[in-house]
Amino acid sequence: MNRIRELREDRDLRQIDVALATEIDQKTLSNYETGKTNPDSYAIIRLADFFGVTCDYLLGVSERNIYNASDILNELDEIKNRIDGIKKFLNKG
Repeated sequence: MNRIRELREDRDLRQIDVALATEIDQKTLSNYETGKTNPDSYAIIRLADFFGVTCDYLLGVSERNIYNASDILNELDEIKNRIDGIKKFLNKG
């Protein structure tokens, strides 16, 4: 699970930090990161909650990390702003 390692390293955390916070054994966490074993549903939920990401994002199912309604609204606002910018550009020509 490279995404677990990426999330951990992006936050400058050691495996032991994540292990203590999630109550997942450090060796088990290491095995997840190296792909030796896969996390069970309990571990996936604990890790997703700890990192503040969706389970889909953690598992690599989705490239977008839309965690809640507020994130969805923010994403939609960004898309609307990009569309408005494109419309303005096209109307100039």
